[in-house]
Amino acid sequence: MTMPALARLLGLAGLLPLLALVVLLSTGAAPAWQGAAVALGLGYAMLILSFLGGLWWGLAAATQRPVPGWVWVVAVVPSLLCWGVMGLVGLQVIAVQQGLAITGGGLLLALLVDRALAAEGLAPAWWLALRYPLSLGLGGLSLAAAALA
Repeated sequence: MTMPALARLLGLAGLLPLLALVVLLSTGAAPAWQGAAVALGLGYAMLILSFLGGLWWGLAAATQRPVPGWVWVVAVVPSLLCWGVMGLVGLQVIAVQQGLAITGGGLLLALLVDRALAAEGLAPAWWLALRYPLSLGLGGLSLAAAALA
């Protein structure tokens, strides 16, 4: 089966919020809104990273064969990581920019899980063709936004 066109379209559209943030930060537009925009960017990146964990759980749950235990464990890591980042930012232990950098790193590392799921035969054949540009794109944009903020 080929990649569903709607999955590609919606996935690529998912890069737009962080792309807009990077453009905003690099042009210096709306400086009064910069803090709120960076916080919204962090929230969005955390939502997507947590969503990836749910996708991994769903891939494991959808198969009829035994699934290695590591898949179930790694599927909850993104939500726990994001929860920790949210707590550290909320307690002002780290800055929002640092939270965005950590989350961006998590999005890039998610590719390792996607590759392992594909190697286990748990992901569709087109999975990596979708995940590479999306994880590299959103992870890279998150790191760029953190550096520019």
